[in-house]
Amino acid sequence: MNVIRFADLCAQGQVAGKRVFIRADLNVPQDDAGRITEDTRIRASIPAIQMALAAGAAVMVTSHLGRPTEGAFTPEDSLAPVAVRMGELLGREVPVLANWVEGVEVQPGQLVLLENCRVNKGEKKNDETLSRKIAALCDIFVHDAFGTAHRAEASTYGIAQYAPIACAGPLLAAEMDAISKAFLAPKRPLVAIVAGSKVSTKLTILKSLANNVDQLIVGGGIANTFMLAAGLKIGKSLAEPDLLGEAIAVIEAMKARGAAVPIPTDVVTAKAFSADAPATVKAATEVEDDDLILDIGPQTAQALAAQLKLAGSIVWNGPVGVFEFAAFENGTKTIAQAIAESSAFSIAGGGDTLAAIAKYGIEKQVGYISTGGGAFLEVLEGKTLPAFEVLARRAVR
Repeated sequence: MNVIRFADLCAQGQVAGKRVFIRADLNVPQDDAGRITEDTRIRASIPAIQMALAAGAAVMVTSHLGRPTEGAFTPEDSLAPVAVRMGELLGREVPVLANWVEGVEVQPGQLVLLENCRVNKGEKKNDETLSRKIAALCDIFVHDAFGTAHRAEASTYGIAQYAPIACAGPLLAAEMDAISKAFLAPKRPLVAIVAGSKVSTKLTILKSLANNVDQLIVGGGIANTFMLAAGLKIGKSLAEPDLLGEAIAVIEAMKARGAAVPIPTDVVTAKAFSADAPATVKAATEVEDDDLILDIGPQTAQALAAQLKLAGSIVWNGPVGVFEFAAFENGTKTIAQAIAESSAFSIAGGGDTLAAIAKYGIEKQVGYISTGGGAFLEVLEGKTLPAFEVLARRAVR
């Protein structure tokens, strides 16, 4: 993807003495006392900041946090806890500046964190006046927040239109490269794993992938709906019978291309949705009326694992069973291990997927782990993300 990369600007000596505005994704979870409970996004923001400081820039960083009301700042909306953690990671104090839209005083070598950008009136609607004011604060705009790349807001899109230079930070550039590798010119066979509770929430993704992938593995409640579409009984399992026609259409679209949606041949069932419910492995043709399907069976898991090990590229979004319960984790664990052992380029995204990757300790074996939930899903849908579009347009001016 043709965009200006911040790393290249730094290497070319174009950043020294310049005002650099970095849009990061620092939207981290906090407990009731405001303490940060998981800091992955803060840690992911550090390389761009260090790159800018090392290049001699005057550095401004901002992000959204939570869901504040525009124009009504409260202490709960503050990035102050983020600044403390960022300071620990950088080994320096990180001052927080409020009411920054009208002007920021920052010198080369200095770093300031600008308060929650979603408090600014007009942020979410990408107001032109606000966008131009933010753009006027900098010489270089660095978009490094893939988690917001699917939103056209003042601090993500509007500023990119009006800043003198708009470029991709190292985190966003890495996402772009991984997405290009997986979707634009993938090594075949390309296998996608799409799992979740409902077909309806991922129907557009399934339809889009059906036109591109060589194998479409479905899991969770989505797999139950596809089992129904294949004429199998699923007992009282979670499914969407009103979407059988859509599931059949996806199956037929894959067949027309010589591809497939593997239907489970065995499953793991229980009589109740509970961690201590007795688990029973049975053939997919033997599901009883009071059964809940909570995982794919070992035969299905091994068959899918064998195919994943032969893949050229793998896209993974969602665990295939209730992996949080030990009795129903084998399917997801087997899939995870197969991805780790495969020579394929793999890209994974989505909160539950990242939790599974962490649980099974395969972070270093996955080719790329995406940091953006909604943005990653929109990529799977085949959409062009606003951030990608505006940065590519600015690169050819």
